Amino acid sequence: MKKTGLILSLLSVAMFGAAAQEIRITATAPLTEIYGEACESDELLPMNEIGVDFGYALYETQISVISDDALLEIEHVRDYAAVYLDGVFQGTLTDNSKTLTLKAEPGRHTLQLYVENIGRITYGPEILDNSKGLFGEARLGGETIAGWTITPLEVRDTDPETLEFEALGPCNTPCFRRGQFDRAAHEGAVYLDVSGWGMGEVWINGHYLGSFWDEEKQQSILIPAEILAEKGNRIVVFDLKNNDPGATMRLSDKPVFK
Repeated sequence: MKKTGLILSLLSVAMFGAAAQEIRITATAPLTEIYGEACESDELLPMNEIGVDFGYALYETQISVISDDALLEIEHVRDYAAVYLDGVFQGTLTDNSKTLTLKAEPGRHTLQLYVENIGRITYGPEILDNSKGLFGEARLGGETIAGWTITPLEVRDTDPETLEFEALGPCNTPCFRRGQFDRAAHEGAVYLDVSGWGMGEVWINGHYLGSFWDEEKQQSILIPAEILAEKGNRIVVFDLKNNDPGATMRLSDKPVFK
């Protein structure tokens, strides 16, 4: 029985060893390292008006909350926004879901909306309106929100190897996170399992691997064999809404689906 158990254990490792290989995150770098030139505006401006054709931008302002369940409304959300209040994640907005109830004590607060432009419209009735980002009216409890600082986030243009990382600590708002792993001793394809994360981008050994989104069916990205080393592979992750310092990724020998 002991011999049979050992054989089954070895077979399990051979078949699923990569799936069980966890990548721990050990360091962080702030988004301030890749801030573009900020723009001040009384009203929301689409991304194309601040020189962002694709990618991310931060919309930030000060708000006064009167009740502990104030309703935030954004007229146009193109295409996805992660909402933070005083560095605490509140939820997300899309063009199909443009309202969110903020949970905060009455008083003055910092509102931050991290926005991604997923892509340009290429068909349909809105093809002539290719504005992206946040634009139109912004209201809180029915009152207009003004006084925005809009900052391009040069996430996709960054070289993750040049970022200045520090030991992992609280990362309440979106940031870069870095980990390290050795390649599992097995043959065949290697996938990065991103399940449990939100929406963002990932690099391995300085090579851009791709983007991920927790609403997509596929929750893994194929890692090209040529970018992997046997030891000391570096992974850098940017995520809009997963700020858990204990979050990990995994390697898998098969694609991962929801």
